[in-house]
Amino acid sequence: MASWVVTGANRGIGLAFARALVERRERVIATARRPESATELRSTGARVEQLDVADDSSVADFAGRLGGEPVDVLIHNAAIGEAGPSIQHLDPADVLRTLNVNSVGPVRLTRALLGNLRAAKTRKIVGITSGLGSLQQDTGGGWYAYRMAKAALNMFIRTLAEELARERFACVVICPGWVRTDMGGPDARLTPEESVARMLAVIDRLTPSDTGRFLDRRGRDVPW
Repeated sequence: MASWVVTGANRGIGLAFARALVERRERVIATARRPESATELRSTGARVEQLDVADDSSVADFAGRLGGEPVDVLIHNAAIGEAGPSIQHLDPADVLRTLNVNSVGPVRLTRALLGNLRAAKTRKIVGITSGLGSLQQDTGGGWYAYRMAKAALNMFIRTLAEELARERFACVVICPGWVRTDMGGPDARLTPEESVARMLAVIDRLTPSDTGRFLDRRGRDVPW
């Protein structure tokens, strides 16, 4: 039984991760900015902890509550984003807010939990990214802040993979596909449960030789 940390687990993909992992009888630490209002998450049976990845103090407090508990798998799922306006109306403050949550948040949390990850036998760090963060696949424009933030997340995980390779970490980013969430909308092709089932199959078979890869939900490489 492995120990998993899943951020942004109060809804959508994060909630589906928490449910699936509890069903597998894993040790699940699921985070939410407002646990008191995360009714569905609390009903899963996961251990629910308060965490705002955009706040230094919140990250430090969360790490303190974990103490020296080993963490086998860290899932960076917490994210914000929307299609957004054209460049003429793009608000730099919105870009900074998105970068802080989607890109800097994983940096904060990885730093804070590095000792916990090193204490585990399985050392996996997974960033839930998006095809919108692929430079080569940007043929549609729009989504400025979200695209920028996911591209930055990709680079963070790719660089982290190089630094931790000697310690046999597997650090990857995975695109979940177009999922029916608040962000993906009602017309998306996949339910959160379908996407998570496929991603878990990929995560389960990750080895240190996979570190640094950009994968889709089926485990295929995505162009950077």
